[in-house]
Parts: sequence; C-alpha cells; structure tokens
Amino acid sequence: MKKTTRLMELFHRKEIFVLAGGGCALHARLAEAAGLEAAYMSGSMTSAHILGMPDAGLITMTEMVRNAAYMANAVSIPLFADADTGYGNAVNVRRTVQEFIQAGAAGIHLEDQVAPKRCGFVKGKEVISLEEAVGKYRAAVDAKRELDPDFVIAARTDARGASGGSLEEAIRRAQAYKKAGVDVVYVEGPQSKEEVAEVRRAVDGPLMSTLYAIQPHPTLEEMQAMGLAAAFFSRLAARAGYIAAWDFLQDFRRRGVQAEIDLEKRTRDHPLAGLKLFDLLGFGDVREMEEKYLPWDVQERYQQSLGLYEPGRRA
Repeated sequence: MKKTTRLMELFHRKEIFVLAGGGCALHARLAEAAGLEAAYMSGSMTSAHILGMPDAGLITMTEMVRNAAYMANAVSIPLFADADTGYGNAVNVRRTVQEFIQAGAAGIHLEDQVAPKRCGFVKGKEVISLEEAVGKYRAAVDAKRELDPDFVIAARTDARGASGGSLEEAIRRAQAYKKAGVDVVYVEGPQSKEEVAEVRRAVDGPLMSTLYAIQPHPTLEEMQAMGLAAAFFSRLAARAGYIAAWDFLQDFRRRGVQAEIDLEKRTRDHPLAGLKLFDLLGFGDVREMEEKYLPWDVQERYQQSLGLYEPGRRA
C-alpha cells in the first residue's frame, strides 16, 4: 500500500492514531521503532535541528522538502509534514505540493498565516484574507489530484489565536477550507475541550488540533471522544531527547567524565545503550548487502580489523 493511501486511511478510520512529531530522520525511526503508525515533521523541530533557529519563517521550502525526504525515506510508516504557508501565493503552493509529493511525504498541512509566519504557540500571529487562503487550498488540492489523489492536504487555520481572531472566525475559515476540497481540517490552538466540541459540530470530515493550551492534557481516549482523527504531538519524538541532552551536558560540565561513566552504567541494559543505536539505523542491513554484492573477501575485512561494534553480530 502506498504511504499516501495509508495516511488517508488513518485520517478516515474511526480509531484515533498518533502523529509523532520530530525534526530529523532519527526521530522518524524512533517513532516507527516504538510501534507508532505515522511520523510527523514539525516545522519548529526542523528549524531547531537543521538550522538551530526559531520557527519564525526563516527556513526555506527547499530545506523543509529536503528534510521531509530524509525522514520519509528512513521509515516504512507514512510521514505527515509541516509545509508552513506554502512559501508564497497560490502559484507557489502548487509547486510546494509537487515537491513534497516527490520527496516521499504522505501529506502536508498548509496554514493561513501571513509570511513570514511564526510557530503556532507564539503570540503575534496574523492571518491572510479568507479569499486568498481559499485560493491557496484550491491550488494545493488541484496539484495533489494531478500527481497523487491520496496525498493528504490539511488546511490549518491559526485564526483562533491570531491578532483580532476568534473561535468563530476559525470555524468560518475551517468550513470554507473544507468546501475548497481539503482532506483534513486543522484548527490550531483551541483553548478548551468545549471549543474543540464547537469546531467538531460545525465542521465535517477528519479534524485535528494541537491541544497544548488545554490543561490537564486530554487522554487519547478523550481525544477520540472529542471527534479528533489524530492525536497530534508535534514534538513527541524530540522533546524528551533535547531535555535529557541539556541535563546530561550540565551534569558533564559539573562532574566531567564521571558523568559519562555514570550514564553508561545507568543505561547499560537500554535498547539503545552503547552502540546499539547502530542496529536501529540498519548497520546489519549494510552488512547483508556487503555479503550479497561485494567480493568474497569482505568477511576477511571484518576478521582483520578492530572495532567496538560488528554489524549484524549482536553481543
């Protein structure tokens, strides 16, 4: 089954699925290894991991598409990707959709912010006119129908939290975007479960939202009961890692090499301890291809060299 077809199925099935967000191919691999059904390429995490810069419209379409290709081709599960504002007007959006399809992504979401955009969690957002936004979504739908009708186009509206925005405006836009032919409606930043319920009553078809503003965070069961198609966590595969890295580096700064020694002891039995990460990344597959395609003396190379890890030979 094509990844685009699989992602479309996930958005339309009754049971909610998890969109595990990250910013690099390793995050996508971790999501797949954990048994999750789809990976998500976050714009903020891509900007952070690729550029070390904030999600403020600084990353380009070319950089985003390249990263989507890395992530999509690292896994067998579908990748859903952030495509920001589409990087221009409706004409530019057509090429953006084409590029993401050719990169191997299974779907994208496009937002109705002005350019340069900013992360949906950050104050100061503005949205373009409804008329311009509808034109961009119509262009996106036309482009995907020409190349792959199963490619998922999600229309994201930031009108709830934008300057002068409201829930009513977000609903009005969501309804208009659905009429423009998008596959999924994505309302950014509802402030309560009641607001999600209002959107759900007003908008047909698959719906997704970020729920970080709602405290306490709804459970997966509650999200499904709210009528959401996806449990959307934009930093799910990334956040624990960069927090842990910060904490470890601070520890190393204080205690030096002993911090590294203690980390190795604590994680000795972890599935990714030591050089076991190489197993996840497929070094064993590389060895199998070497044995299949390279000259007979490849095994001799392994026997006559030193290393802490031997591909395909687990301790």
